[in-house]
Amino acid sequence: MNIYAGNLSREVTEEDLRQAFEAFGQVASVTIIKDKFSGESRGFGFVEMPAKVEAQSAIAGLNGKELKGQPLNVNEARPRSEGRRDRGRPGGGRRSW
Repeated sequence: MNIYAGNLSREVTEEDLRQAFEAFGQVASVTIIKDKFSGESRGFGFVEMPAKVEAQSAIAGLNGKELKGQPLNVNEARPRSEGRRDRGRPGGGRRSW
């Protein structure tokens, strides 16, 4: 199951996140999303846990729990919707002028 972890402190590393989730079961992968220009954390990431029961337990146990001074926002990741990159502009985000 793919899990969204949001409201991450800038100090949280992928290893910190892995350790928090491993308390609930096996973790297949951890990715913190970083700004492509600065390389700094964007404040959220994804954790993949193969066992759904363990993943649901992690969501229940970690949502709202503090990690490095910030309360985590943890829930099942939703698939990225089509057209999300267009930022609501007609023409897929391209400017027409």
